[in-house]
Amino acid sequence: MSLAILEMKNLTNKELQLQNDKRMIETDDFPFEFLSSLADKESWRKEIYRPVYHVHKWWAKRLGSVFRGIVLGVLKAPNTDLRKEFYKKQKFNGKVIYDPFMGSGTTIGESHKLGCIALGRDINPIACENVRVALGSINKEKLNEAIDIIEQAVGDQIRNLYKSKDRDGNECDVLYWFWVKEVDCPECNCPVDLFPSRIISKNAYPDRKPEIQVCCSGCDDIFAANVKDKIVKCKSCHLEFDPRIGNSKGAKATCTQCLHSFKVIDAIKSSNSIPSHRLYAKLVLTQKGEKQYLSVNSEDIEAYNSCQIQLEEKIKSNELKIPTTQITDGNNTNQVLKYNYTEWESFFNARQLLALGMIQKTIVDLTDGQERDLLLNVFSTVLEFNNMFASYKGEGTGAVRHMFSHHILKPEKVPIEANVWGTNKSSGAFSTLLKNKLNRLIEYRENPFEIDLKKGKHYDSSEPFSGNLTPNWDNINTSTRGIYLSCGSSDNTNLPSESVDFVVTDPPFFDNVHYSELADFFLSWQSLYPHGFIEEIQTTRHKNEVQDKDSETFSYKLENVFKECSRVLKNDGLMVFSYHHSRQEGWVSLGKALFESGFIVVNVHPVKAEMSSATPKSQSSEPIQLDIIIVCRKRNNFLEVGSERNDYVLNAFRKAKSKAKRLTSTGLSLSLGDCNVIAYSQLLSEVSHFTSIQIIEDHILGFEKNVSVLSKEIYEECNSVKQIAFDL
Repeated sequence: MSLAILEMKNLTNKELQLQNDKRMIETDDFPFEFLSSLADKESWRKEIYRPVYHVHKWWAKRLGSVFRGIVLGVLKAPNTDLRKEFYKKQKFNGKVIYDPFMGSGTTIGESHKLGCIALGRDINPIACENVRVALGSINKEKLNEAIDIIEQAVGDQIRNLYKSKDRDGNECDVLYWFWVKEVDCPECNCPVDLFPSRIISKNAYPDRKPEIQVCCSGCDDIFAANVKDKIVKCKSCHLEFDPRIGNSKGAKATCTQCLHSFKVIDAIKSSNSIPSHRLYAKLVLTQKGEKQYLSVNSEDIEAYNSCQIQLEEKIKSNELKIPTTQITDGNNTNQVLKYNYTEWESFFNARQLLALGMIQKTIVDLTDGQERDLLLNVFSTVLEFNNMFASYKGEGTGAVRHMFSHHILKPEKVPIEANVWGTNKSSGAFSTLLKNKLNRLIEYRENPFEIDLKKGKHYDSSEPFSGNLTPNWDNINTSTRGIYLSCGSSDNTNLPSESVDFVVTDPPFFDNVHYSELADFFLSWQSLYPHGFIEEIQTTRHKNEVQDKDSETFSYKLENVFKECSRVLKNDGLMVFSYHHSRQEGWVSLGKALFESGFIVVNVHPVKAEMSSATPKSQSSEPIQLDIIIVCRKRNNFLEVGSERNDYVLNAFRKAKSKAKRLTSTGLSLSLGDCNVIAYSQLLSEVSHFTSIQIIEDHILGFEKNVSVLSKEIYEECNSVKQIAFDL
């Protein structure tokens, strides 16, 4: 009898079952570097490569290619070639994938494309509604009819709100109005403009196109200059000044009348109202299709005042509604509250409220149905580009910088008011977003594709989206390829025990962006007309949401969700999620939640997550562009649980180095922050086998210095020589 047979006979039934149940994603051979290469490409144009998850704003959206790989990794056996299977049509009939932190619906969509039954749940109704309308049934004919009705009903009316005169006195469309915040000087009570500089526009590529537009600090005239000019001369009043310098810098401003310097926030607090705004310039589109930057005139001011009157009349006659809900205190709302913003309505000026209210009311008056709700969702995403927190990016790129570009509610000193309806050269407008988002959505749903690094888009890799979506999971049919959604806390579901094959998710981070606080901005409009998952409520905040600044509270709430996942997960199933954190307390919190909920980490895989130029990365000294795929099994079904092992540190360091080098072999450059999360995740994987949570916590906390040394060592080794791109 062969040695292999003897060894097999000596295995217990439990050991044999574990070997049979093992999945590709549990092995060290899982090709995470292949997924990272796909993710790196997808991250630059996420709305193009995965438009189904980008109809509406949501935070921390994960990359579809990574989650397709994860789902395949849990469904396929070891020794499967993921690179080949990735581009094949798959039909995993009857396999149930559950995501308790659904967010934008990435897990749900990718599982559906692979033929699984997808169960999604999120505590936030904005997230649930986004997924419902993006992945539900769509009748293209009815949708186009609805768009025509909206165009005929209010298109011309809203376009007329954005009319002005060009340099020659001819009527033209206004692309953007330029505003500046004003506060009263504490010394002389004169209004003070908060201009950070007098340059109002420059090209994204100044070396090639050096022309800038300058607003004169003496007379407000607009004129062109060169980006390298340190001193310019106004052609109207002949004032000479440095265009790079405004009267507001950082937290302070200087009065141009008495030269008194003061803190802006102090002036705002003493006023007991939000800062006022002054309209000073416009960018128009002439009848010949030319752009002109001009200062505003009395007719422009009168046109705006007319909008204020119209708005008041329409509200009084109940022709339209505008949001009146209060902004409540929170981690991401404190800054605007300090600026005296107390209602969401105050984020918009009168013309914006008028135009947006007219569009929303017209959509609501359509026949009730999925198409109407989809259009309401597109309308909602227009809000982030059309408010007084948006700013101007300039020429050469999308002109409007939306209000969430910093992932916080940041009051804008020089906001931009875009043409809400839009023109053929507009950015962030309803008509353009309607066309772009819906066309991409429908095309992708009908003919989904994957990214091929050599050939571009790879079609025929998934079945079309079926539209078979149920907005509850009371009666889940496991014989069909359906999507079932539920809104509520994931620490308590009505799913039967051991009814889910795999849990695949992306939990929030404890000290990062608080999604519900920001989502309330959209709720303030959507709740005016309840539909789908949207109810007439004041906030999306929930006492059970896993989003806390305190690590202990975060760990406890995450533990409760993981416990429920353990209950509904089959004993041979896996829980797999993506995670990263720059500090050890984030890993301690996670380790504790996993231990207390009965899970053990069987492997970790680093993958590309963030776009290299994403705002959170660009603002960090050691930016993290990686997520860690964390693979877990139920602790009581795992054999290798034991007390402290002497070799766990060496094992963690050895594996961390190996995985980092595999990533850099694809040409990906790793920061010190990236190396840090690789080290911490591998350490967590090693210590999660221990039988005491105190031992796990002590070892993660006790090795901060070791992790720091290892991270630097990995960083230096990975960047000592130029890596040769991995041949895919």
